[in-house]
This record gives sequence, C-alpha cells and structure tokens, in this order.
Amino acid sequence: MNRTRLVLAAFALAAVVDLVCLAAGSGTGHALAKPLLMPLLALWAALRRAPRPLLAALLFGWGGDVLPLSDAQPAFLAGLASFAAGHVCYLVLFRTYGSRYAVPRARAGLLALGYAVALLGTVALLWPDLPAELRVPVAGYSLLLTAMACAAGTRLGLCTGLGGALFLLSDTLIATGVAEWPQPPRPDFRVMLTYVAAQALLAGGALGALNARRAPTVTYGEMRVV
Repeated sequence: MNRTRLVLAAFALAAVVDLVCLAAGSGTGHALAKPLLMPLLALWAALRRAPRPLLAALLFGWGGDVLPLSDAQPAFLAGLASFAAGHVCYLVLFRTYGSRYAVPRARAGLLALGYAVALLGTVALLWPDLPAELRVPVAGYSLLLTAMACAAGTRLGLCTGLGGALFLLSDTLIATGVAEWPQPPRPDFRVMLTYVAAQALLAGGALGALNARRAPTVTYGEMRVV
C-alpha cells in the first residue's frame, strides 16, 4: 500500500471511530478522534499535489473542529471564524481552478436561486430563536457558507457540489441546536456524518477535477501531447 492510500485509510478509520463514539455516546472518544480528521485529509490531499487554497481550507476546518470542543461561547465564535476562513479558501479554489462552464448556465442559475431561497428561509426561521449576540455572526457565516456551496456545485461539478450541499446541511443542523430547536437522538452523529462526507467530497472532487485537467491530451493524427 502506497503512502497516499495509507493516509486515506487512516482518515477513514478515524472517521469511523469518531462516528462510532458519537453513536455510543462516548464524548472522550469523539474528542480524541475528531482532531485527527482534517490533518489526515489535508495530508492525503498534499500527497496528491493539492493546491494551497484546498490545503488551507482543510486546515482551517481543523481549527473549526478543535476550537468548539470547549462549550464556551468565545470558543464557538472562534470555531465559526475558522470555518469561515476555510470557506473563503474554498471560494478562492473554485474561482482559480474551476470553470464558469462546469455546468450549463440555466442549471447554474437555478442552483443559485435555490441556494438563495434556502439561505433566506433558514435565516428567517432561525433568527428569533438564536441568542441575540449570535444572530449577526450566524447570518454572516450562513451567507458565506451558502456562497461556497453554490460555487462548489457550479464551478467544479457534481462531486464538489454534493460536498458543498452536505456542508450546508451539517452546519444547518448545528444552527438548529444553537437555536434550541427540538433535536433527534444523537444529533452530533448526524452533524459529523454529513460534515466528514462534505469535506471528503470537496477535497476528492476538487482533486479529481484538477488531476483530470493535468492529464496529457493526445491529438489523433498528429499524435501530439498537449
């Protein structure tokens, strides 16, 4: 097994351990496994020659994972800021390496409209139940997150688009908890399941698209590699 596959296997193992711990209600196991996830995914991406914005996004995601392990509100806001920085890095990645023509223009317009409606509806519903001091930060973060999710779907294709949508879903689940809406059993399990899948799809989808563009193109007849 080469190093890239070994690191990916380690990431998958850490993700499974984290989810099992959450399902079993083991806070200690979750606190030990969660900080391993994004560094392992970032190392896997680095071994595959990931561009710097992708690596930065994953490492800011690590900050967002670790900082809120404390229940203090400043820690929550610091984690929110770290994730927000990660979304900026993803936007830079999509703008630099993506294409406005990754999906048909009409489909991109419908996707953007759908995300705009989802953003406005979610913020409107959550706003009255959020703590007053968190309303503006959460609304601003939601705008940035939605922009990232939309760009993921319109500039790099299906895999990254699904990752962006799952990231939006994961953070919306967190927001319902902050707003103290009724929660199903083990809500943290659902948050982490969608979050880990989101980051893996964003990283894997971006690298797949970039590597496809790096592959040499052979022109039949001229037998010329571009």
